Amino acid sequence: MSKKPESTAPKPKRAILIGLITKGQEAEKAQEYLDELAFLVETDGLIPVKQFTQRLEKPDKSTFVGRGKVQELKTFVKDNDIDVLVFDDELSPSQQRNLEKELQRKIVDRTVLILEIFAGRARTAHARTQVELARYQYLLPRLTGMWTHLERQRGGTGTRGGSGEKEIETDRRNIRDRISLLKKDLEQIDRQMATQRKNRGEMIRAALVGYTNVGKSTIMNLLSKSDVFAENKLFATLDTTVRKVVIDNLPFLLSDTVGFIRKLPTQLVESFKSTLDEVRESDVLVHVVDISHPQFEDHMQTVTNTLHEIGAGDKLIITVFNKIDAYTFVPKEEDDLTPSGKENITLEELKKTWMNKTNGLCIFISATQKNNIDELKKMLYDKVKEMHIKRYPYNSLLY
Repeated sequence: MSKKPESTAPKPKRAILIGLITKGQEAEKAQEYLDELAFLVETDGLIPVKQFTQRLEKPDKSTFVGRGKVQELKTFVKDNDIDVLVFDDELSPSQQRNLEKELQRKIVDRTVLILEIFAGRARTAHARTQVELARYQYLLPRLTGMWTHLERQRGGTGTRGGSGEKEIETDRRNIRDRISLLKKDLEQIDRQMATQRKNRGEMIRAALVGYTNVGKSTIMNLLSKSDVFAENKLFATLDTTVRKVVIDNLPFLLSDTVGFIRKLPTQLVESFKSTLDEVRESDVLVHVVDISHPQFEDHMQTVTNTLHEIGAGDKLIITVFNKIDAYTFVPKEEDDLTPSGKENITLEELKKTWMNKTNGLCIFISATQKNNIDELKKMLYDKVKEMHIKRYPYNSLLY
């Protein structure tokens, strides 16, 4: 009996995750961040093997974690065939260089991980250009510490001005030239997209915003009757999609934008300027929230903070709590005196709370089950019509 040929598919890389519990961050919050980091690691095709945390008042300047933790990681990496170490915060060039020298493995921080995922998700030339610019901006100050250059550096004479250092200077110059070229390309794209936005006619513009993986694209498909790519993965959408939506003869434009996330790399915010302009120039924002997620309120705050950062914090916002079909309620025992958590609150109680907080500008739906979609359309129609009448009174009699 002949043997089956062995698979030639590359073996998935094994990773460990490292985070700090600092003076300003509780252990529970650090764990939430690491759990999200594990989701990012899986999205990037790595296998998360174990999570490590350390209590430090602030990150160590040279190795991020303390010397004792470095030795613990070194032992675990060697004994468990670990390929990659993923840190939950952005590392400085010197921290990354020292860690790679000490641990002899690839070191990735949260920023690099998100950049890699974005690179894998980029479908159009526009998105690829934006991601490439962000990656080069991150890479430039770190050239001497990147893993791919370690062997080159070791091959030099060890004195200043060796061949390895000259090659790194050449790389640095080439990257600066590439960054300059990419910025010019994006400036041209920005101008083209700005012209497109101006030429869309007299219609109110709405934009779907929210944390990554909350169901924005599914809602876009329901409202616009289109077929935007929707998948249960982080950052499934990178390119902004704009569709004309008509509700009861009232047309308006609806855009689906890139999802936000905690600690979103500043390089991405800058390079995705033209994409985020869709949010900045919209008349109304539809903030989609995954109500079934244990940290949905933290996610909402992240989105709110990001909107303020990009200059869109003063927009009219309709909050859409999605995934009510996945919401779980766990009643407390009568003698349980511990503080109630989100899971101990009924969906009806949450509805009343958020109706008060948002002055009624919120709705609870399930996009996959199509629950309350007509109510969402009615809410959108009312707000868009109100704006349309104010801006274009001469044709408001049509609606």
